[in-house]
Parts: sequence; C-alpha cells; structure tokens
Amino acid sequence: MKKYFKTKLFLLALISITISCSKSEDIPQDIEINDFVWGGMNAYYKWQGEVPDLADNKFSTREQLNSYLSGFSSPDQLFNSLIYRPGDVDRFSWIVDDYIALENSFQGIRLTSGMKLIGVEYGDGSGNVFVVVRDVVAGSDADTKGITRGMIISEVNGTQLTTSNVNSLFAPDTFTISLADYNGGNPVANGTTIDIVKTQIQENAVKIATVINQGANRIGYLMYNQFSASHDADLNNAFATFRNAGITDLVVDLRYNGGGSVRTATYLASMISGQPTTNLFSQQIWNDKVMSALDNSLFLNNFRDRITNTDSNGQVILDEPINTVNLSSVYFIVTGRTASASELVINGLLPYMDVNLVGTQTVGKQVGSITLYDSDDYTRTGPNFNNNHTWAMQPIVLEIQNSNGENEPNGYIPEVILEEDVANLGVLGDPTEPLLARTIQYITTGARGPVLSRNNVKKPIWNSEMRNLDYNNMYVDLK
Repeated sequence: MKKYFKTKLFLLALISITISCSKSEDIPQDIEINDFVWGGMNAYYKWQGEVPDLADNKFSTREQLNSYLSGFSSPDQLFNSLIYRPGDVDRFSWIVDDYIALENSFQGIRLTSGMKLIGVEYGDGSGNVFVVVRDVVAGSDADTKGITRGMIISEVNGTQLTTSNVNSLFAPDTFTISLADYNGGNPVANGTTIDIVKTQIQENAVKIATVINQGANRIGYLMYNQFSASHDADLNNAFATFRNAGITDLVVDLRYNGGGSVRTATYLASMISGQPTTNLFSQQIWNDKVMSALDNSLFLNNFRDRITNTDSNGQVILDEPINTVNLSSVYFIVTGRTASASELVINGLLPYMDVNLVGTQTVGKQVGSITLYDSDDYTRTGPNFNNNHTWAMQPIVLEIQNSNGENEPNGYIPEVILEEDVANLGVLGDPTEPLLARTIQYITTGARGPVLSRNNVKKPIWNSEMRNLDYNNMYVDLK
C-alpha cells in the first residue's frame, strides 16, 4: 500500500500552488500509477475542462476515485481514455513506461543505427517498398560503414520490404541491409549487403553550419535537426561564425526538425533577429486552472540576450551572451517533418522580420507539452518521487502564440513550393542540393516562380523517426 497523504502541487517558473485538497486515505499499490496519471492530467491537461472523467467534481470520495482507477488494466489504457478527441483535437499527447529513454531522446541520445529512413512504394503497384536513406548520424555504425544520403535499401535480412513488414524488419538491434539501384522507381538489388548494429549515440543538433559565397551575397547556412538544450552552445557557436563572417543572408534548414525545447527555440529566434529583450517572442495559453492560479507574466516569453541553462538541480551549466546576426530577413527550408518548436520560431519571428519559406507545408503543431513524473509536484526531483516504476507522461498542456496572438494549426505553406525527390536528394549543405539551391535562387533573385507540378515525385509512406519517443514534440521545462 502507498500512503496517500500529499497535496498535489505543480511548479511553473518556480511558483508552487495547491491544486487539490490533501487526503489521507490509502491508495492500493496496484492503482498507484493510475492515480498518478489521473492526478497529473486533472492538474495540467490542456483540455481538462472538456473531459468529463477529469472534472474536479467527478469523484466525491477517495473510494469512488479508487474504484474508477481500478477499472483500467494499465496506465496507458487510462491515459488514452482521457485524451480529448484523439487524432482530431489532441494529436500529440503520449505516455511512456521508460522515462530514462524519454529524457535521453530530448538530448538527442538514442539507440540507433544512425540511418534516418523513408519508405516508398514501388512504382509497379506490387505493394513492395524500398527505403531511402535521408540522413546519417555522424559517428553511428551506418556512418562508419559508408552509408550515405540517397542510398536505397530493398531488402533486410534477405527479405523484400513491403508495406506490412518495413517497420518490423528495421526494429532489431542488428540486421543486414541489401542495397539497390533506383531503376525508375522499381529498385533492383545490386548485390551489396551491409551488416548494421544499433548503438547509443548522441546526435549533435547542429548538423551543418557554413557560409556560402554567392556573388555579393554571403549566405549563412544552418542545418538544425532538434531543439535540444544539450547543444545550445553549439548553436550559439554557429552564430558566432556567421556573425564573424559578416553574412548578408541566413538560411535555417528545418526540413527534418520535429521540434523540442521552447527555451531553445527562443534562443534561436534571438540569434537570428537580435530583438530587444523587451519584445515578446511568444505567449502560452494553459488550462483554466493554471491560467487563473498564476500571474499572467509567467506565460509571456520574451526574446533573450543570454543563454542561461541549468540542470535538474538548478545548477547553472551554461551562461553566455547570445551571438546574434541582427538580420531583417530570414529563409527557412521546411517540409512535412517540420513541426512544433520549428514552427514556433517561424511564428514568433513573423511580427518582427521578413520570414521566407521554401519547401512544403509544415505539420501544424501549435501546442506544447511537459513531462510529468510520479512525485508530489510532478517533477523529476519532487518530494516523494515514486521509484517503484518508470512511467512518465507527456501530455499537451498549452497552446503557444506569437506576440500578435497568432499561430497556424494547419501548418505553414511556403511561398516557394518544392518537394524532395528521392531520385535526386543531393548532398546536404551543398549549394547544388535542390532545396538549398532553390533557396539561394530565391535570395539572389527574389524569384518565387510558379508552383511546379511534381506528380512524379515518390511520396513516403513510412518514416523511421516516427518510432522516436520525442517525434514532433515541443515541450516546456518544468523544474
């Protein structure tokens, strides 16, 4: 039995408030995780007021709540039952049974082959699938064995990939891939096989930072793949390089960036624009409980002039001035993998500068989450942290808007539309890579041009990164 004698607290910007009454009844051990799930969702969930089972007056006694919680066989079953209009309104809340893996994912640490893959159906209508390497993580097993962007895989462990087996065949920690030639969209194995082993790797979010000279234009190019606090110093160093080079233009490549930390998004926007710290970057809307309990200023997020990061114990681990390039315009490369914190940077800069987009429509994720743990205040270091399990929740708790109160829940549509073509991906960071080349043309000529028909471009039906715990996530740090 777990003795239930705690006041549910939540912390936001170092402010603690009571959100429910203290209780002293016992909670049976077999429902203590379910109790954590219900309590956290009742306190924080963005649509708490829309879910009848999360209503504050739903249960008048502890026994009633216990009885309700015992009706669910697992924490995830309970959690999923509390989601408001799943797949429609709430597309992004989730729960995990391993918070260590979740925490690692936020810092880019994963057990991975290093290959970022997309699956495409054969053109012959057979239902067979070929997989294209879209990117490779530096230092991974795939990288050391010579796997490069654009390579095609038709078989794993000697088995032809299909729509039904593509996910499972890449799931094991070791497997053998068979490379193939494109052959007009019906790839043919070319006899090359490579054994792949997954290892735990921390990917640097700053993949490429370089300066491209194009006539009178000195173009800073940044390929940035995750808003991770672990690489805030690397990001700031990239902008020091851009500033010292005297760039005239900036391209931020977010084509594969599914999001991450709101704080890091604020840092990036500040590096790009150099806005004064009195200017508002974004504003958050939480549920009625949170909004009514805390001062409104806590939901406002201004531009920054310093990076000040702390660890889970509040110790400062990074404190340095932000390097800004003070530009009046910026160009973003975006795709259907561009989400959440990436879209926040775009949205937050729109009121202050000329924002230009090249690529395809973004995901449309204007909501953010926090990680909730089983402790008195739902934080990792909170009182009475429950060490008996490793469950944690990542529920949507806020909507985020720019200083004009705007966002785009359907995603941003570029003014220059161009899709990636698996038959011609190019080399990332090379000025001839199709999306970057088109962006450079946009910068140097201003030409938006007609939207080109790309009916012949193969559409992905599978994405290996969808298995990542932090896929398309935007979160606020709760400490």
